[in-house]
Parts: sequence; structure tokens; C-alpha cells
Amino acid sequence: MIQQWLNGKTLLFLIAAAIVTGTIFYSSYLAKKIAADEKKKVEIWVEAQHTILNVTDEVNLNLAARISSENTEIPIIETNENDSINAGNCVNLNSAKIKSDPNYLKKKLVEFKKDHEPIIITLSEKPYKANKYYYGQSVLQKEVRYYPVVQLIIVGLFLIVIIIAQHTSYRSTQNQVWAGMAKETAHQLGTPVSSLKGWVEVLKETPGTEKFSAEIEKDINRLELITDRFGKIGSHPHLEEKNIVEQVSNMMDYIKRRAGGKVNMSLNAGGEKDIPAMISPPLFDWVIENLLKNALDAIEGKGSVEVYIKDTVSQVLIDVTDTGKGISKNNIAKVFNPGFTTKKRGWGLGLTLSKRIIEQYHKGALFVKHSEPGKGTTFRIELNK
Repeated sequence: MIQQWLNGKTLLFLIAAAIVTGTIFYSSYLAKKIAADEKKKVEIWVEAQHTILNVTDEVNLNLAARISSENTEIPIIETNENDSINAGNCVNLNSAKIKSDPNYLKKKLVEFKKDHEPIIITLSEKPYKANKYYYGQSVLQKEVRYYPVVQLIIVGLFLIVIIIAQHTSYRSTQNQVWAGMAKETAHQLGTPVSSLKGWVEVLKETPGTEKFSAEIEKDINRLELITDRFGKIGSHPHLEEKNIVEQVSNMMDYIKRRAGGKVNMSLNAGGEKDIPAMISPPLFDWVIENLLKNALDAIEGKGSVEVYIKDTVSQVLIDVTDTGKGISKNNIAKVFNPGFTTKKRGWGLGLTLSKRIIEQYHKGALFVKHSEPGKGTTFRIELNK
């Protein structure tokens, strides 16, 4: 699936690159062609101007005046041989700005000098007198030059929309697979758990089995809790207000009994005994359990695990800190990826599911706040109020 998505994205990029490249070359060709055509038009216009000034023949004057009046697009500035502007013979420029801004024509002259070489009509050699005609780009030429940029933006937006759509589709399919797998697991566990509960009741009535039947019942209750958790994945969980300090404390007590004597576990809530937050208790407990078990795996049977709970105006912050082996910088971005694990055993799903539970169902955040190889890791949960 990922490989197909990457191939599709690469193909889209190559197609977009080919379109944009071809457009740039073609637009450049058109721009040069238009520029050459406009230069000829300016030369004809200049000759017409020169004719109007120096010819008395009525037919030629009418023709020159007609040619001169046909230029309605190309902006032109006339200067003398010293580049002093003749404001009375500047065409296709903003007349309002010419009146309001005394430097407008000078700015345009600087711009036109960068665009094209002037067309020069020599009036006399000695003393040297000439009229210079500087011209800029027409609206059409500017549009042709900017067209590839516009098209690049459009193609870029198109690519972004396609990539987002594909990514959303992939994530949606992935979520459906997760939810389907979880519900199927819950369904498959339900039948044998129910059967086991029945057999435990039979054992309880059998003399001499009280001790181990009680232990078996605890394990069955644990299986029921796991089944309930899996059943809630993919469904909209019911959130209820709970005391986070008590919720975390109960889960820590459960994990402590399985941690061993060389592990020190502590809870610090800043003196607060009741910090309320809206949670789904079975799913939230699952997250805390996963984080605590990961911490125990990281310290490898010896060290400390500390949980800090802080109540703020808008959030409840929960930090789970261990003194274990830490996470390398290369792996921090991967720890929540499905299947990623540094342990010899396990599927690498615990942190992935935990992140989904906090972010999708509780609208909060779960991330690695800090980690340093050899010194430990801190995971943070942020629950919005």
C-alpha cells in the first residue's frame, strides 16, 4: 500500500514537473516572439512620430498619425540625447500618476532601460541631437512571462490536494483495519472468556480448589478487561469525569506488584488529591499501563519510574519518567509507528494504540517530552479540560 502510494506520488510529481517545464520553455519562446514583434511596432511608431514632425505631405501625415494612434498597449518614454524626459510625448502610461508623482516618469525610465535598448532617431550630427525612445513591456508580454508561475502554483496546489487526499484515504483505511482487528479480537476472546467464567464457578463449588480458583478468576477478570478495551477501539467511547490522581494511582499499584523489589515507583501530584478530567476509564488505564510497562522494560528491572501530574487552567499534564536506557534521536520520531519496537518480543503496537486513544478519543496529545540515551525518557500526556 505504502509502495503504491509512493509510486503514485512520484508519478504525479514527474507529470507536474514535465508540464511546468514545458510551459516555461513555451512561454519563454512566446515572450521572445512577442518582444520581437513589439520592438517592430515601436520602431514603426517612432518612424511615424518622426514623419509627423518632418513631413508636410497630407497623405503621409494621415498615415503616420494613424500608425501613431494604433499603439494603445506598449508604454513609451521619449527623451533627448541626454535622457531628459519629454513628458509631452510619453504614451500608454498612468496619466494620474504623472501629475501626482513628479518622479513617476523617472522611475519608469529606469525600469524601461532595464527592459530594452532605446530606439534612437538622430536629428543632427553636429551638434549631436537625437530623440531616444525607451519602451516597456505590454500587458500581454507580462501575462505571458507570469503565466508559468501561475501554472506552477496551480499544479502545486493540485499536487498538494492529491497527496492529502491519498494520505487521508490511506489513514482512513489504516484506521478501519485497526478498528476491525481490535473488534474481531474482542469478539474472539469473548466466547472462551465466558466459558472460562463458567468453569471457574464449577471449580469454586469443588472442595480444595478455592485457592487456585480465586487466582484463575483474577486472570479471567483481566481477560475481560482486555476484551472490553479492544471492543472500544473504533467505537465512540463514553467519556466521564474521573479523578486522574486516583486513576493513575490504581494502575501504578497494579504494575508495582509485578515490577520487582529493585524498582522504585512514585507518584507526585503536587499535593493535589483530586484532579478531575474527562476520560474513558478502560482506555485511559490501558495508556497508563502501556507507558508504565515501557518504562519498566527501559530500566530492565532496576531503577525508578516517576509519574508527575500537574493541573493547569486548560489542561491536565501527566509525565511518565524513567531512568532507563533512553531513546536515540533517530528513533524518537518512530516510537509511535505501528510495528516499531526495540524489544526482542512484542508487536510494537502499545505506543501506537496509546497515541490513538489519547489523540483520537480524548482529543489530547501524547508525545516524547525528553529522552537521552543512557539517562532515561519522559512521555507526556496532555488532556484538555
